[in-house]
Amino acid sequence: MDTMRLGRTNLRVSRSGFGALPIQRISFDEAKAILRKAYDNGINFFDTARAYTNSEEKIGYALADVRNDIILATKSKAGDRKTLLKDLETSLRNLKTDHVDILQLHNPAELPDPEDPESSYAGLLEARQKGLIRFLGLTNHKIGNALQAAASARYDTVQFPLNSLSAAADLKLIEVCKERDLGVIAMKALSGGLITNAATTFAFLRQYDNLVPIWGIQKLNELDEFIAFEKNPPILDEAMWRLIEKDRTELAGDFCRGCGYCLPCPAGIEIPTQARVSLFLSRAPYQPFLAEEFRAKMDRINDCIGCNHCKNNCPYELDTPNLLKRELKKYYEFYEAHK
Repeated sequence: MDTMRLGRTNLRVSRSGFGALPIQRISFDEAKAILRKAYDNGINFFDTARAYTNSEEKIGYALADVRNDIILATKSKAGDRKTLLKDLETSLRNLKTDHVDILQLHNPAELPDPEDPESSYAGLLEARQKGLIRFLGLTNHKIGNALQAAASARYDTVQFPLNSLSAAADLKLIEVCKERDLGVIAMKALSGGLITNAATTFAFLRQYDNLVPIWGIQKLNELDEFIAFEKNPPILDEAMWRLIEKDRTELAGDFCRGCGYCLPCPAGIEIPTQARVSLFLSRAPYQPFLAEEFRAKMDRINDCIGCNHCKNNCPYELDTPNLLKRELKKYYEFYEAHK
């Protein structure tokens, strides 16, 4: 598998990375089978987070014996030095290693003050000084924060949602990072499942030589698709551009990206699915969405208590409660027409 230099870290990472958020939903042995197959086929970059329940543990369980051959990135949501170092201690134990290659601040609402000796940034510096991490990273869902982090040059990598649907303002981040020799890690490369033809976004992102996408993989067949792409990369030709432009037209405007920061919902609404059900109905086989079990889940939108937790925690600043109501109306109309 082709590798690339991840900015000034000089780490040689596989051009397809492994996004380990989805493996928290499967068993340890299922995760091990997928992770080992990824490793055996040349993927050496694995991205996880302290917040991804048992994802770190599964990576440690599957890959501890090849630790010296892989590159590990994890994240901490900590807002201060002490908590970050405590998170890191847990991560190291879970991953069965004495260091991680990249420790990333996990989607902070604001960048920490680099002059504050008790800030999370100070924690990163202390961890690096102690040899517990090699490089400093930051993830974000807000382009302003991501650009600020890149411009500061205090971080070695910046992780941000990037794919074939990205706006020009978001893609600017790639150029800014290249100018400063920073590595770019692309999350949400399939836009939370809304990009149904993975070849389009694979080809689109492959044009950038300082960017590594971390494909969120939960099933062996998903991994197989990206392994096949690596062996025979899709070409960003006129036909591929037409498919990309079709997606951009269909998905224009504000829509839920499925990041999950709105959860948990006290009313039990599965917001990342319910808030974009009309898109799934038009872009995937719709029959499963007509099942009574799914209908019951959609009906939970009527139980919204108006707490605005979802709205206040949406990194894209969507009016989630109203978006859910609109999606429910569209769903009912589709249900009545197709049941």
